[in-house]
Amino acid sequence: MKHYAGLDVSVKETSVCIVDETGKICREIKVASHPDDLVNLLKDAAWHLERIGLEAGPLSQWLFEGLVTAGLPVVCIETRHAKAFLKAQVNKTDRHDSRGIAQMMRVNLFRPVHVKTLSSQKRRALLMARKLLQEKALAVENDIRGLLRNFGIKVGIVGAVRFEARIRELVENMPDLIDIIEPLLEARRTLREHFATLHRKLLELVRNDEVCRRLMTVPGVGPVVSLAFVATIDTPARFRSSKAVGPALGLTPVLHQSGESSRVGRISLCGDAMMRTLLFEAAQTMLTRMTRWSWLKAWAMKVAQRRGGRKAVVALARRLATILHRIWLDGTEFRWTREVRAA
Repeated sequence: MKHYAGLDVSVKETSVCIVDETGKICREIKVASHPDDLVNLLKDAAWHLERIGLEAGPLSQWLFEGLVTAGLPVVCIETRHAKAFLKAQVNKTDRHDSRGIAQMMRVNLFRPVHVKTLSSQKRRALLMARKLLQEKALAVENDIRGLLRNFGIKVGIVGAVRFEARIRELVENMPDLIDIIEPLLEARRTLREHFATLHRKLLELVRNDEVCRRLMTVPGVGPVVSLAFVATIDTPARFRSSKAVGPALGLTPVLHQSGESSRVGRISLCGDAMMRTLLFEAAQTMLTRMTRWSWLKAWAMKVAQRRGGRKAVVALARRLATILHRIWLDGTEFRWTREVRAA
C-alpha cells in the first residue's frame, strides 16, 4: 500500500503525519527539525512512501537537501497554495497542518517549488547581506539627519563619501553634540566598510561568471541585477519559455473573472520581491538615464506614450526578464538594433 507524508516544520520540531492511499492516518509524531531525525523516521520499512510534502520556508532548503540525499521522494510545495488549502480547517495547529499537507500529497493537489542549488543559495545570501548592510547604513545616516534637525542643523544634499566630513563640520562648535554623534558616525563607518567588502566580492563573482557578463550587455543591467537574476532563476531550463519568467516574478496582471464580470487588476507581486525590485530599477534606469538609444528603449517609450510612464516601467521590467532569460539560454549578447531580414 502506498503512503504519503506531510511535514509541518517549525524551528525546533517538525510535526509529521503519514497517511495511506485511502486517507487513513497511520502515524502522527513530532521529531526534531533536522534531516537525520526525519530520515530515521521516514526510512522505516513499514512505509512505502510515494510523496513527502514540505512547505517552503526558512528551513525547507536544508531539510529538502537532506531528504533528497537520503533518496526520499520529497516535494517542496508553494506556501500560498498550502495556506489556501489549510485555511479550510477550523483550528490551526501544527498537527492539523501536517495532516492537511499529507492529504495534499495523497490527492496530488499542490504546486511544487524549485529548490535552488547550493551555489545559488550562497549568491543569494551575499546579495541579502550586502543589501542589509546598505539599508542599515542609510538608516543611521537618516537618524543622524533627524537628530541634528532638532537643533536647527540641516545637513542638506551630500554624498556618501563626504557625509562624515559634513557632519563634523556642522557640529564642530557643539562639544556635547559631538559626543552623541560620534558613536553613530563610527557605526555608519563600520557598516560602510563591510558593505564595500561584500560589494567587492560581488564584483569579483560577476567578473568570473560568463553568464553574468553577457547579461550585463543589456542596457540598465549592472553587476547586482545580473548576479541576482542568475541566483533567482538558478536553472533556466525549468521554464518552458522565456515569457514564463515574468509571471514567475509577479510581473503580470491578475485577472478577476466571475460570471459576466471580468477585471484585470494590478501585477500579482508573487515570486521573488528583491528580483522584481531590481528589474524595476533597471527599467527605470534605461528610460531615464540611458542616453544611448536601442530598439528596447524605443518600444518602452511608445508604451509610455500610450499607457503612461508607470505602466511602461512595469512592461519594460517584464520584457527585461524575458530577454535576460533568452540571452542566458542562447549564449548570445544584447543586440542594440533589430536585425533586418532579407525579403
